[in-house]
Formats: sequence, structure tokens, C-alpha cells
Amino acid sequence: MPNGAPPSTRMLPALDDDNRAFWTGGADGALRIPFCTGCNVWVSPLAAECPDCNGALEARPVSGRGTVFTYTVNHQQFNPAVPVPYVIAIVELDEQADLRIAANIVDCEPDSVRIGLPVEVRFERQNVGDESVYVPVFAPAD
Repeated sequence: MPNGAPPSTRMLPALDDDNRAFWTGGADGALRIPFCTGCNVWVSPLAAECPDCNGALEARPVSGRGTVFTYTVNHQQFNPAVPVPYVIAIVELDEQADLRIAANIVDCEPDSVRIGLPVEVRFERQNVGDESVYVPVFAPAD
């Protein structure tokens, strides 16, 4: 296996110039989100240009801290390699109101997750072709 990463149980993106920094930033522990220097706003979901001003975006590290905005607990085993139940959440990052990303909540019992729960990013290393990606997941903050 390339780079010693385990085989993936997740659906992973094809890497391109617009998403590479987001999906590979976890190699050094940084969650990188596109930032528009024209508007001075963070942009999510990932995009090639700013949806407001069409300006160029640059990937910048964020704190990796946020709160659970909403969530669901999945009990249906769609993929035999992924044990249930698991939590799928929308996490609002601390850097900006309405800056949200979808991610799994890990390292806790699903019934302990609640709206407003403070969380922090972790990364799961996976393979896409011959490259490693670092899937952001979130765990309850200490």
C-alpha cells in the first residue's frame, strides 16, 4: 500500500488543484479552508473561485475548532466495512459564522452528540490512487 495508509472504507474525491490543499492538509495536522482575499471571507464548500466576487481563493489553515450545527445518527449499514451507528454532522467552524463542513463525529458514543457540542478536528489517513488524503473528522473538544 502506498505510504502505509490503510485501504479506504470511504468514498474519496479525485484530487485536483481546487481541493488538494483541503484533502492533504492533515498531513501536517492543519485543516485548510479556501479564503477569499478580495472579500476577506472563508469559503465552503470547496470552490475554484469566490462565489461572491469571483476572486481567487487561497487555502489557509483554520483552528480546527467548531461546534456541531446539526447532525444525524446513521443506523443503516450501507457499506459493510463501516460499522454502525455513526454520526454525520455539519460542523460550524469558529473562524466565521456560517462556515460549515460536513464530517463524521468520532471518539464518542453517538447518543452523546448534541447541537452546540464543541468539537475539534482529527484526521483519518486514506489512499486515493497513489496519494494519501487526510479526511477531516471531529471529536468532542476537551
